[in-house]
Amino acid sequence: MQNMDYATKDVHMLRMSETLEPELSAGQSSQPEPERVLHPPALLQLNLPNQDPAEAQPQTELKLQKWPPQRQQEPDLENQQPNERTKPAWIKRSCTLSLFILGFCLCAIFITTFYSLRHGNQSQEVLVIPCDSPACQRASVHLSMSADPFTHPCDYFLFSCRSNRPSPDVQGQQREKSRRDVKEKRTLDRKTELLQYLREILESNDGLASSAVQKAKGFYRTCLDTKSLDIAGVEPFLALIHKLGGWSVSGQWNQTDFNSTLSVLMRDYATFPFFNVYVDEDPTDTAGKRTKRYIQIDQPDLLIPIEWNNETEKTQVTKETLLPFLALCDRHLALLGAPPGSGMIHVGAFISLSSELAVAEAPLSHRSSKGQLYQRLTIKELQHKAPAIDWLGCLQAAFHSQPLFEDDHILLHNLPYIVQMSHIISNWMSGHELSSSGPLHTFMVLNLLHTLLPALDSRFSDTANNLSADLGDTGVRQRNLHSKTNALSELFTAAPRWKRCVLETERGFNGVLAHLFREDVTGREAEELSENILSSFKSQLHELKWSDKKTLQFVMNKVQSVTPRIVSTKENSSEAELDLLYSEVSISIHSFFSNYLQLLSLLQKRRSRLLHADSDDADILPPSPSLLGNELIIPMGMFIPPRFHPTYPRAMNYGVMGFLLAKDLLHVLLPDIHAKSATVGALGQCVWSSYRTVTYKDSEALPLPAAPQQEVWVQYSALQIALKAYQKSLKKQPADTSISGFSRTRLFFMAFSQVNCDADQYHHLMPLEPSFLITAICAKSRLCPPNLQCPKTTPRHSSHGC
Repeated sequence: MQNMDYATKDVHMLRMSETLEPELSAGQSSQPEPERVLHPPALLQLNLPNQDPAEAQPQTELKLQKWPPQRQQEPDLENQQPNERTKPAWIKRSCTLSLFILGFCLCAIFITTFYSLRHGNQSQEVLVIPCDSPACQRASVHLSMSADPFTHPCDYFLFSCRSNRPSPDVQGQQREKSRRDVKEKRTLDRKTELLQYLREILESNDGLASSAVQKAKGFYRTCLDTKSLDIAGVEPFLALIHKLGGWSVSGQWNQTDFNSTLSVLMRDYATFPFFNVYVDEDPTDTAGKRTKRYIQIDQPDLLIPIEWNNETEKTQVTKETLLPFLALCDRHLALLGAPPGSGMIHVGAFISLSSELAVAEAPLSHRSSKGQLYQRLTIKELQHKAPAIDWLGCLQAAFHSQPLFEDDHILLHNLPYIVQMSHIISNWMSGHELSSSGPLHTFMVLNLLHTLLPALDSRFSDTANNLSADLGDTGVRQRNLHSKTNALSELFTAAPRWKRCVLETERGFNGVLAHLFREDVTGREAEELSENILSSFKSQLHELKWSDKKTLQFVMNKVQSVTPRIVSTKENSSEAELDLLYSEVSISIHSFFSNYLQLLSLLQKRRSRLLHADSDDADILPPSPSLLGNELIIPMGMFIPPRFHPTYPRAMNYGVMGFLLAKDLLHVLLPDIHAKSATVGALGQCVWSSYRTVTYKDSEALPLPAAPQQEVWVQYSALQIALKAYQKSLKKQPADTSISGFSRTRLFFMAFSQVNCDADQYHHLMPLEPSFLITAICAKSRLCPPNLQCPKTTPRHSSHGC
């Protein structure tokens, strides 16, 4: 009976409590939406290490009849009614037994309920269902290898995004050091994560893959086969030069026609030595519902290193950058069999011609200020202004699948350069003393060599690496202008072969990879997340203190007009269509050079297809969104593991991908927000002061400059937006899965803490690690454990929120 009394007390202490899920805002703490979780009697309650203390607040008390009943006083038989006095004893025993059975059943019900909650019975609405997909299993391992901000609040935000080093007062701490080391090695920028994911796709074995998929994987494998490239040497390229009429460097040139050679390079090898050609829309063309695409002609990416002088507003070539490039050209000519001592004559002519062309070039910002972008001319008008080029013939060759006429309009982006380029070519054709040696032809051949460098043997890439090192030693960087030399050094410097091969494969087979992406990654989950993030982003704007109502109205009009679109969601090419598209491609298992020539042909055919108004090509490589008119272009390459997966719990998807997308939106749509709202600077400085208090015990942190203040505000607001968006998704669909038994709130923040100074173009502005924002937001919220503080620092740093 003594044990029964204890049970009576335990049952009487039973409570039902609800898990709080927040909906935070920039200016006030939210009212969390309850997540109902039943808790067992104290006697039966187990130790749940993954349960957040703040998520177990008692809300409703169940009023239960105690069992066994309390001891009653002896009945007054004299005062009882006759019918009571004469009631049989067996009836009394029956009532007592009934009460006992009722109490036993209630206990059994509560025990069963607790067991169901603990083990995820899917029939219960309130239960957390574990995610056991392969992606979730990998994510579980990923989380287990990282410091948990809820169990190690002193260790998870020690590094600064700017220095990536621990603060001075914690450098001696060794706790969790090995975990942090692993975490730092595992942290990759978004572009590298995307390329690794593509690598996994290309290296996977699928015997039932379609013909187009097999060709893409075959192209990638031959790219990796550097041994075959070294065995082939320069012979494939020399054979191609012979096909083009030879050249004077080797003493065998049959005086081919300039415009005929240029047409072949544009049509078959996607090489544009004197000007760039591509297809795009005219942003000023607003007539009609669909924007027409035009052939666009731009200045070329010259091979020589060039710089822009802001004072003289001229492009210049400096001696210190030109000397390493001269050595590069001389080495390339030697590899191609140029007689000793003769190479520098041709290199000198090449440098001279390149320098003349460079003078007329200008950076994009300068041309935009001069109104030189999107100038519309007919092909006939362009022929009159730049007669040295057979414009109709060259463009018809490049876009041979499309009918072109001299009255068709094209768009120019530097007409003064095109006019000057035509004049220079005319002089070198006839009046120049070196015209008989074919300097224009050599200029085109060396540009073709640059195009084909990824398909040549390692001696060429080694030479490019040496050039990159020499340019780095000079301390001179190209400013405001892009050239092929700069791109060359970026291509080969410290880039592993697999990464270069993934990039090349995507260039030629992007439609195939986009198709595989759609099967494995994107879908309704990505679209829903994007819509919820944009909706929460819009609501966040109303909580800022704007400089004036006009500014608010301007920003709101800009944001409200934006329509998100995940790139490739409407390019649903089937496997049969892809097989047909790549039917003319024949992949050689031993000759990457031959395969690469086919890739260049594919690139030019793609340009031709883009002239169709109903044609669209998926670009999956950009790791962040961009704004094109009123369309917010969200590349599908963002939605990949470990940042996102359709089978992940939504708490995890919103904690990582939701945050990154919200941060990108703030950068794209509000680039100058600091000057328009006082909230930005105030909140950024508040978070920074809290961070300094925790890491440096510095209660009066020096003010941050405007740019870091804005970046802190951007990331703080992005985390809030992601939380709101997740809350919105829970209202529509309350159920969510979990990983390792973590609650929604804890899993959301743990997933977010993996972002870790996500490398993008703004990461250098962030003075602290993003994971510290968990502490900043939890300081004003009831959803976090009350002990989310570092006991080794001032305990009042999180007593108020920013």
